[in-house]
Amino acid sequence: MTDKWIVRLAMAAAMLLCVPAFAAGGGKLMQAGNDLGDQASLQRGAQAYMSYCSGCHSLKYLRYSRMGEDLGLTEQQVMDNLNFTGAAYGEQIQVAMPHDEATKWFGKMPPDLSLISRVRGSDWIYSYLKSFYVDESRPLGWNNSVFPNASMPNPLWELQGMQHAIHGKAEQEGIDPPVVGFKLASPGKVDPRGYDQTVRDITNFLEYAGEPAALKRQSLGVWVVLFLALLTFLAYLVKTEYWKDVH
Repeated sequence: MTDKWIVRLAMAAAMLLCVPAFAAGGGKLMQAGNDLGDQASLQRGAQAYMSYCSGCHSLKYLRYSRMGEDLGLTEQQVMDNLNFTGAAYGEQIQVAMPHDEATKWFGKMPPDLSLISRVRGSDWIYSYLKSFYVDESRPLGWNNSVFPNASMPNPLWELQGMQHAIHGKAEQEGIDPPVVGFKLASPGKVDPRGYDQTVRDITNFLEYAGEPAALKRQSLGVWVVLFLALLTFLAYLVKTEYWKDVH
């Protein structure tokens, strides 16, 4: 019985140690440095996501109305600038792409990204969006060093431009050489600094979408901690007053 439990604990520990590797998907992650308290960044991220990502990826756990309320936008601003499917203001953010067509084009329906930041982490999203490169051997002409052989093109290529990979030396014969860097063959609509900001804004928005109540929870948590500290202090005073005559 003891041996079985030792084996199980060893397997569990091995799985936990493998989690970072699976999350990274084969590439070193960069620090996103996003800030949920930056409302302007969240607004820009929502605009960029809806313009470049929402055609394929839904956010079914987030409603347009909640997004507008949290991001400081009016209903008219949301419906005019962030709603491209004709959905009602109180509905969830879905995609207009038919399931059969998506399966035909990509092999399967692109996943919903409501919880991607909670599953992968913000650093992973940021690194993923910065790690696309042209690869003519792939069906769609693109690859990604963070998530190798991803079955999607770079959704932001118009902004970033055509990025090519710099390969290092293969560890052994028959294995693809690792990607050690990138070079921008042709620039896009924005410079590298502007592209970094766009990616950071999208990352920030997706982190918000994963838990819209995060900011309220954090602010409420401060007051809860202060209340508990005050309650502890009052309890100590009561205890001191109660026991002073006992001794």
